[in-house]
Amino acid sequence: PRSGDAAARMIAQVAGTLASRDGETLVVQTDGGVGYAVTVPLGALERLPGMGTRVTFFTELVVREDGWSLYGFDRPLDRVVFQRLLGASGFGPRLALALISSLGAERTVQAVKQNNLAALATVPGIGKKKAERLVLELRDKFDEIAVALPAPATSGPGEAAVQALVALGYPAAQADEAVRALLAA
Repeated sequence: PRSGDAAARMIAQVAGTLASRDGETLVVQTDGGVGYAVTVPLGALERLPGMGTRVTFFTELVVREDGWSLYGFDRPLDRVVFQRLLGASGFGPRLALALISSLGAERTVQAVKQNNLAALATVPGIGKKKAERLVLELRDKFDEIAVALPAPATSGPGEAAVQALVALGYPAAQADEAVRALLAA
């Protein structure tokens, strides 16, 4: 079953105390005593408060033959983009999460809308053919999503630094934020 099924909409949001972290999977301990294992994208991990603090995630339950997995997002846009990505053939939750982790939700939407296959293909597991299929299947579904991209870190040397970090394997969103922070300092 896909995310559109009733079971997948069963857990829409999880709020509680951040109890533990193991890689990209967090345990959120609710006030009722239930600990939910929630897998989150890189951007959400970077924005996490310290252990023991309150967190809220917009979640998507993915039900498969081999188990149920709960994916969480600290911003509603990230969940919407994740849901749309799951609708593309050949895109499971791991690949959708990798895309959001690497490009961020805004850049993912822009890349699909603008047919930017090069940006999509920078994500591990997505080659040119998969990027083409993604654009073909989702361009119309992404048209209704309005996103505002942050302005580029800078032109010239700043943009070159971002491109160099991306070439070294850093996610585009993380590289842009790092260069911004460096320029602000």
